[in-house]
Amino acid sequence: MMGRMGGSRHLKRYPAPAFWPIRRKEFKWAVKPSPGPHPVEACLPLQVVVRDVLGLAEASREARIIIASGEVKVDGRVRRDRRFPLGLMDVLEMPKLNKAFRLIPHPITYLHLHEVPLSEAGFKLCRIEDKTTVSGGHIQLNLHDGRNTLIRVADPRKPVEDVYRTMDVVKLSLPDTLIMDHYRLEPGAVAIAVGGKNLGRVGRVVEVSQALFKERRLVVLEDRKGEKFTVSYPYVFVIGREQPAISLPEGWW
Repeated sequence: MMGRMGGSRHLKRYPAPAFWPIRRKEFKWAVKPSPGPHPVEACLPLQVVVRDVLGLAEASREARIIIASGEVKVDGRVRRDRRFPLGLMDVLEMPKLNKAFRLIPHPITYLHLHEVPLSEAGFKLCRIEDKTTVSGGHIQLNLHDGRNTLIRVADPRKPVEDVYRTMDVVKLSLPDTLIMDHYRLEPGAVAIAVGGKNLGRVGRVVEVSQALFKERRLVVLEDRKGEKFTVSYPYVFVIGREQPAISLPEGWW
């Protein structure tokens, strides 16, 4: 007899990611995120956000009704899938409540749903994880949330439009995802740590060390108090030039 193919569609509460704000011993099952822009260990399912983080529902059934009715937007688009994964820098909107939130790294809760002005719901920051040359010599940027953005060049032999580098960050409009701005990972830029022991700390980039493998590079940042700290290269996320381009909790910058 042939066994079932593919991964499990279910997730028990006990082995769920530790940062999920769910009661693990009262119930057996948790909602498993759908395959999408963020991995299971670095996201929050939409149902968990609506019920456990925002407290808009007391039970799963109520949360499912809210989501299925189209009252929740993620990155400018209505999402009706209760399993849809929300990850780093995603923007959540509740139009009927006139509220918007951005998911940012936090030293205690790992991912924190920070309320932002409605004017900030129209854009998102995405880090360039990789870039490739596609047919016609155009440049394709592969972003941290699974998006691909095409940069059309006039002359493939001398692409003056190719000013983007991996680990840089682009500011995208929502929901049409047009590039509004570009922030380089370089000394003077403002960045936030998205992993490691300094998770959630914000500082100005002081130095970016060089190494054969990018995993071994280190980035030195200086916070608002003048204290310097070191972050591994893959854990740095630029959020602005002179000042952060996004709202942050009070006291972070």
